Amino acid sequence: MAPLDTYPTTTGGASPSGTARLGSSLHVKGEITGNEDLMIDGTVEGLVQLEDRKLTVGASAKLTADVIAREVVVYGNVKGNLRARDRIEIKKDGSVVGDLTTARIMIEDGAYFKGSIEIDKAGEASDDDKAFSSRTRVSASAD
Repeated sequence: MAPLDTYPTTTGGASPSGTARLGSSLHVKGEITGNEDLMIDGTVEGLVQLEDRKLTVGASAKLTADVIAREVVVYGNVKGNLRARDRIEIKKDGSVVGDLTTARIMIEDGAYFKGSIEIDKAGEASDDDKAFSSRTRVSASAD
């Protein structure tokens, strides 16, 4: 076998599942933007913006940041506002202090949350939902 066969085949700090990872010994101050899923185990202060991607806040992570993503899953600690187009999950040992805006929310027993929740269904509406609601309006106006 060639020596390269012994090294991981992933590049750019991505795990085999295609998720980039910010390790537990890393501290970032500033802005993180990108177009790939991200797992944070370290410390981040600032803004995390992954418009169409998933952010996972690991159990050892500490974020003092506002987050914008498609989906956010919190196992660690977040102080800041979370905005997810699809869903936000706060797992049993997770902690969030800040305001949440999302289409779907799940907060497990044992999780800590302090802030407000705004359910934004507009971000989730599919074509079928729009077709159904317009059929309902037509039907209601015909009566």
